[in-house]
Amino acid sequence: MQSAISALSDDIAAGRYEKIYNEAAQEWRRDSTLDQSNEVFKTLQTKLGRVSNRALHTATERDDSSGPLPGHTFTLSYQTKFDRGDGMETFTLVERDGRWQLARYFVNSTALK
Repeated sequence: MQSAISALSDDIAAGRYEKIYNEAAQEWRRDSTLDQSNEVFKTLQTKLGRVSNRALHTATERDDSSGPLPGHTFTLSYQTKFDRGDGMETFTLVERDGRWQLARYFVNSTALK
């Protein structure tokens, strides 16, 4: 799980947004186009900068056959320090074919306003 978050963080920091989109879960690709997904990450990089520190705040594991994200999921929230502000970063990963894939990603920060 942590290796999936680390890989995603590396891809975000390196600007590999198309790779993130292509390797994400079908739920991610269903909810946004490649251009929309790229724009979100570009905006985060511009307004917040790189992650300088991340501390796990909460982790929730679910295994549901129904709901918005059926299957085995992990939602991890982090208190995150970026170059230009602090925020709460939330990753939702789903297990598909033995791999953890990004289904949702959200950052809440006053620096984004």
